[in-house]
Amino acid sequence: MANDQSGGAGSILLSFLLGAVSGAAVALLYAPTSGRETREYLGERAREGRERAAVAADRGREIVQQGRETIGNAIERGREAYQQARAQEPV
Repeated sequence: MANDQSGGAGSILLSFLLGAVSGAAVALLYAPTSGRETREYLGERAREGRERAAVAADRGREIVQQGRETIGNAIERGREAYQQARAQEPV
């Protein structure tokens, strides 16, 4: 029997994001610092998050490109092997 986990990754990511937003809201409500300091802190963390996301996106693009190249090479080798096998078949 096959397991159907078609929405598993999306559900996990959504749960993580909802938890992060909820945690941030609670942290803001109970923050011991002033509003200005909190805004500066959040701005700094947001910039760090954007930088991390950009790095992760770049890595993801590189991985996808490597995968495309690998698949393209495998397809080409398969075509060559097929053509060689066809050329060697007795008629």
